[in-house]
Amino acid sequence: MATPAPPARAPMSAAWLGVVPFFSFAALFLLLPTAYLVVGAFQDAEGHFTLANLAGLWEPGIRSAYLISLEVSAASALLGAIGGFALAWAVVLGGLPRWIRPVLMTFSGVASNFAGLPLAFAFIATLGRTGLVTTLLQSLFGFSLYRTGFNILSFSGLTLTYLYFQIPLMVLILTPALDGLKREWGEAASILGASTFTYWRLVVIPILWPSLLGTTLLLFANSFGAIATAYGLTGSTLNLVTILLYAQIRGDVLHDPHLGYALALGMVAITGASNALYIYLRARSERWLR
Repeated sequence: MATPAPPARAPMSAAWLGVVPFFSFAALFLLLPTAYLVVGAFQDAEGHFTLANLAGLWEPGIRSAYLISLEVSAASALLGAIGGFALAWAVVLGGLPRWIRPVLMTFSGVASNFAGLPLAFAFIATLGRTGLVTTLLQSLFGFSLYRTGFNILSFSGLTLTYLYFQIPLMVLILTPALDGLKREWGEAASILGASTFTYWRLVVIPILWPSLLGTTLLLFANSFGAIATAYGLTGSTLNLVTILLYAQIRGDVLHDPHLGYALALGMVAITGASNALYIYLRARSERWLR
């Protein structure tokens, strides 16, 4: 009896060529640098294995840097989530004129990518001690913004600056989730006698909470990894882990690259966990909103 010939293998699709640049980019600028810093975090200056760099993360100055970075990130993420949700709700479900939505979405697309030194300079020129708004408030109303305790170079100033790109990012990500709420759900709840509060409590919030929580985690990771805006705005006056990391790798005084690799490894762990939870929650939310 003749042995049947094995099935012919399908030819490789040319569509794979389209994703080659993506995988190449991810390998060169994400995977290889991450692997390099992971290895460097467990080496000393002579290349020997050591855990001293990880032990150095428990020094008071470094723990304080992580704590302040976590606080700034949490504050900007929560405020950005609240502000972004209010804006997204207003344009999707609030009954506002239709022309407002494309204007807001266009602005959000631009503002969510406006960060770094230009953003820091813009806020200093606006809300600095001699900034435009500060000067106008003083000259027109006799109101001194800085006498209230506000300082653009402080924790509150940096959080306020981060909101410029955190709120638009929340709007961009949450708007499709609000669009996914079906009108039939509200009509069915109304027919059954549910109040607006009950509809939101039993239908909307259970469906939206994965998107809300996941996007808040994404905002947290987005803020935690920011350095250019923080460095341009506060310099070294605020002890952030990103600025400390830069000083360890590039600085003349705190020059310890391997401790810097350990700092970066800690940041990768925190932001990686936030992004992983975001991806899980987003997938869970999309099951309802398809």
